Amino acid sequence: MALPAQLFVWLVTLLMIIALATAAQRLLGVRFGRLRTFVAALAAFGLAQPVLSPILNSLGELDQDQVPEAGAIWLLLLIVMCLVLIPMVLLVMAEALVPPGSVPGPLELFRSLRGRLSRARRYSQITRIAIRHGLGPYLRGRGERVEDRSAKVRLAGSLRAALDDGGVTFVKLGQVLSTRRDLLPAEFVEELGRLQDQVAPAPWAEIEPVLTADLGGPVEEIFAEFGRTPLAAASVGQVHTARLHTGESVVVKVQRPGIGAVVAKDLDIVRRLAATLEDRTRWGRSLGLRDLAEGFAAAVREELDFRVEAANMAAVAASGGGGVTYPAPFTAMCTERVLVMQRLPGKPVTTAHRDQGPHLARGLLDCLLRQILVEGVFHADPHPGNLMLLDDGTLGLLDFGSVGRLDAAMRSALQRFLLAMNRQDPLGVTDALLEVVPRPEDIDEAALQRALGQLMARHLGPGTDSLRLFTDLFKIVSAYGLSIPPEVAAVFRALATLEGTLVRLSPGFDLIGEARAFAGRYLAERVSPETVRESLTQELSALLPMLRRLPRRVERIASAAEHGRFSMNVRLLADDRDRRYLTGLLHQVLLTVLGATAGVMAVILLGTDGGPRVLGATSLYQLLGYNLLVIAAILALRVLAVIFRRPGG
Repeated sequence: MALPAQLFVWLVTLLMIIALATAAQRLLGVRFGRLRTFVAALAAFGLAQPVLSPILNSLGELDQDQVPEAGAIWLLLLIVMCLVLIPMVLLVMAEALVPPGSVPGPLELFRSLRGRLSRARRYSQITRIAIRHGLGPYLRGRGERVEDRSAKVRLAGSLRAALDDGGVTFVKLGQVLSTRRDLLPAEFVEELGRLQDQVAPAPWAEIEPVLTADLGGPVEEIFAEFGRTPLAAASVGQVHTARLHTGESVVVKVQRPGIGAVVAKDLDIVRRLAATLEDRTRWGRSLGLRDLAEGFAAAVREELDFRVEAANMAAVAASGGGGVTYPAPFTAMCTERVLVMQRLPGKPVTTAHRDQGPHLARGLLDCLLRQILVEGVFHADPHPGNLMLLDDGTLGLLDFGSVGRLDAAMRSALQRFLLAMNRQDPLGVTDALLEVVPRPEDIDEAALQRALGQLMARHLGPGTDSLRLFTDLFKIVSAYGLSIPPEVAAVFRALATLEGTLVRLSPGFDLIGEARAFAGRYLAERVSPETVRESLTQELSALLPMLRRLPRRVERIASAAEHGRFSMNVRLLADDRDRRYLTGLLHQVLLTVLGATAGVMAVILLGTDGGPRVLGATSLYQLLGYNLLVIAAILALRVLAVIFRRPGG
């Protein structure tokens, strides 16, 4: 065959396959992928002869004496419908067995394979680190149970060393775990609390290009002076001292080059591990490990964007909060990888004199409680490493990578919760706690109330120790399967961290007494004449429009009731989504009924003897029955395609 003729045949064949694919998809009423539809039509084109031959042979030989016009039309219709039926069957079978998205495309498969290889290398590296520190048996689930304190201390030390060697993400994970006294024994919390995130500084040759690229010019032009030796170094970045041309002393925080790709890979591993544990373990589901991992990942990603930290710094500073000083960011000079902020003159808070401890602890507690309960923007990680003792004797608060935010409704619920704890009211504490956290369906409220009552009796009674109050509260929340929202978890984590900081600042600090004193001052502010007047003004402003309309509406209702015209009008299916759902449901029912009717009629016609012979031994009734049978199959496949289609597919 000549080449033009071959090209013409291929073109006609391609057009027939495309027409077949289009007809199959339109009849099914479901959108499939183009590749999947084309493959189904191509397979149907190849299967047409072996499928149609037995059907045509069963119809018998065509009698030349008969007039074939009517039979030929029905036979042609039968052949066309059978051709379209083949790709429809293949598409519905593929939808049921291999739903869209379950098998990645070539490009996705390549990316997935490359990601798997990259993760495999990182998994291997993490495994070697764990084995080197003696954690290999625990990775295989064969580690020995540790009961005595010395064994727990050794295991906690090995875990801390392994996390320290794992890099920035795992150091951050260890720091977060060190605040979760509800999840880990005290030995692990104490050991993980030693993770200071201190590493060797990056050389100036790697840091200078970051500064030049992000600040838009050489360091010597941007700053009057710049200390090339870092003041401190961590796994995310390092801090340098500098002076602006205006004479202000500043601190410049610079992100390590290439840290973003490493953290992204490790966060992917953490999320996958958390998802696996939540799917396979009951304790993982009860703790909501997938949500915890997502929250941790979001927090770490925020720490990698120094613009977020600059915004957090400005927000916390604007919220006020006692006599604590915050460094001011130079927003115009802050980028994703560079943070320029005011330098606070001082020294580590751990060097504070013992006599200064109670005053500093009282000021820090007042600051944090005001941020949480009044302003709604608070520092979520107030550990001693983020505090400085300034030259004027006050506290300075640093590192605003982790900041929590609460809306007015959540602040009000937390206020009721803490005030109920102050009154030692178990019922009020239980009600307020269930407002703060989502209420489970099967919670035993009586048992929860008794547990909270015992908690308050143990920590809030005369002569009791209150320093582990929030730690034990975490344990109760976890024991009763309460799912804490991320913003509330940040509050409890900040308060639990604050407990340890207050102990370091002032051993024997009366946390409950000082908190009650703050509550008294706060309530005094709330009930001052100016505050009450302002609250009344706001409430009346909101109520006045409704009060103006109320008499007129009451009169209309009373008049309608008096004359027997009082009625209620309810619009059914007012939402367009409800109408679409009901229409689709009726459509499916109608197709099912039509398909079943066509199938029953086909069976009746196929079993009917007599009638004019149109194709050999096949009567017109039987030929109509075959066509109705194919129509019934098409309608049934259309219904099945919608049933097998996954939501959102």
